[in-house]
Amino acid sequence: MMIKELLSSIENYIRAGGVVMIPILVISFCMWILIINRLLFLHRLYVKNISRDRAGRLVKTNQWPEDKYQGINSVLVRQFLAARSHDPVLDGFILDETVVKLVSSLDSYLGAIRVMAGIAPLLGLLGTVIGMMETFDVITIFGTGNAKAMAGGISVALITTQTGLMVSIPGLYMSGFLTKRANNLKYKIAATGMYLSRFL
Repeated sequence: MMIKELLSSIENYIRAGGVVMIPILVISFCMWILIINRLLFLHRLYVKNISRDRAGRLVKTNQWPEDKYQGINSVLVRQFLAARSHDPVLDGFILDETVVKLVSSLDSYLGAIRVMAGIAPLLGLLGTVIGMMETFDVITIFGTGNAKAMAGGISVALITTQTGLMVSIPGLYMSGFLTKRANNLKYKIAATGMYLSRFL
């Protein structure tokens, strides 16, 4: 019964917000799918990592890390060894290319998350404008005496603004959090890449 009432109240809330609620909710859904994707991806690169020294020994002996290690250093070693040519000069370029490829993969979807978090309040503002236009239309026809008719437009204005901010604020926070974690991993990759170059 509680779930039914909750779903009913959510449905009423969405209906009260008007047509602008649909794109806001779609953006929110897509944004959180990408956020969860990035959280899982970056978390996997942080845990079960191998040390820089061990990565150097593996490259020196041309051995792959064990499958249980999925951290960023392990990924770097695997990708480098998969493309290695055993020519020291060429291997230097391959290592640099591997580092660049890994660094660029860390930024995937972060820009899209920031854009969606920025669009949400703008859509809320659009809902505000639409709601105020509806209110002014009611005032034009009925004057200010019909408070019930005016309430619909005001409801649209307030609910869409509130929903846009509710989507945007956590989205911007998570974007900053993910960017910070990605930057930390970039520094680790760059440092490990420079360290591995002495074992080529």
